Amino acid sequence: MTTDTSPRIDRDAALLDALRAGRPDAPELLVDTYGDRVYRLTHRITGSTEDAEEATQDALWTAARKIDMFKGESQFGSWLYRIAANAAYQKLRSRRSKSHEIALDDVLPALDGDGLHFEPMDDWTPRVDDNAVNGELRDVLERAIAELPDDYRTALVMHDVEGIPNPDIAETLGISLPAVKSRVHRSRLLVRKKLAAYMESARS
Repeated sequence: MTTDTSPRIDRDAALLDALRAGRPDAPELLVDTYGDRVYRLTHRITGSTEDAEEATQDALWTAARKIDMFKGESQFGSWLYRIAANAAYQKLRSRRSKSHEIALDDVLPALDGDGLHFEPMDDWTPRVDDNAVNGELRDVLERAIAELPDDYRTALVMHDVEGIPNPDIAETLGISLPAVKSRVHRSRLLVRKKLAAYMESARS
């Protein structure tokens, strides 16, 4: 039995080479490769076109300028998304207003002493295959995420949408690992509750 010891080929190898070599076309290549994806992430977090555009520019510029800090311990895309999420979160912190935030305790299902949900919820998931409601359900999901408080929305987007590891989320948000898990869990409950309410109204 032989073991493949060949080095892993990074899908962004050409982009990384261009950035590290300081080639004039490297910034444009970075934007072409990741610009749209980074913008979608920052817009999901900030909920603002202006803030998302600024956070995207900041993230791409930072990544290009600090490319020597990327050690290849993760995918380049994951490293860039962390930078982007941090840039977007800083935008949120700079304009934070509690006046429009919902109170999670007022809308979440009951939680036990460990912060876990224990009340049964209607299992509506089989009905998402109904093409008549699928498109609307996607819109409801986007609105439910957008209505989350800033801290919770950021944690949920980073974890569930971008697949960023919990330790990286904790570092970006400046919170503990248990706090990350709690925010993601509670955010999922609220989003699920809104989806369940929509599915119930669609069924009736």
